[in-house]
Amino acid sequence: MIRAILTDIEGTTTSLRFVHKVLFPYARDHLAGFIRRNIADPEVARQLAAVREVAGAALELEEVIAQLIAWIDADRKVTPLKTLQGLLWRAGYENGAFTGHVYADAVRQLRSWHARGIALYVFSSGSVQAQQLLFAYSDAGDLRPLFSAYYDTHIGDKRDSGAYAAIAADIGMAPDEILFLSDIREELDAARAAGMQTAWLVRDADPDPGATHRQVRDFTELPITRD
Repeated sequence: MIRAILTDIEGTTTSLRFVHKVLFPYARDHLAGFIRRNIADPEVARQLAAVREVAGAALELEEVIAQLIAWIDADRKVTPLKTLQGLLWRAGYENGAFTGHVYADAVRQLRSWHARGIALYVFSSGSVQAQQLLFAYSDAGDLRPLFSAYYDTHIGDKRDSGAYAAIAADIGMAPDEILFLSDIREELDAARAAGMQTAWLVRDADPDPGATHRQVRDFTELPITRD
């Protein structure tokens, strides 16, 4: 029996186009100015120190900024970058530069599952702050009350089964009571290795009957959507 659903964001609840054509360019365009303006902010300073630690070098400020831009261009899942992006995106959401895209089928089913008492959680490479902003300022309104908790790479890499074991332990459920939704096979492999049930979102392609995980086009094709 599925008692909880753990969902990815990019390509799962939310269009990859929104992430790659709206959020990432906004962060890239505004990152340098944001860091220079907020260099004395303790949280920004912590993340800049973390960049130097990851890079393994005593980088000057402009070198740190260049490293961050390079990570954005390479779509690297680096925790200090994700944290800084979250701080930047807050300003974008709050000033109305964009709203968070969530597929209509995801909104309907998330609301239905929540109403039926199925606990909902998020696991994304984006920071917890970025996750909460997207759902707070979504096209469908504030969806944050639907979710019980959010997880990011602080708990582990999304392709590491240990991260999913840690999430199950934090939730307080057996892994096989949790269904993980993602569009990335390696993430699904890791979740399954930890004992979770899995479903593979293939929104822009036809399901492959030979796939190693059950494939669905959208949330309405998941078997637990039936009341």
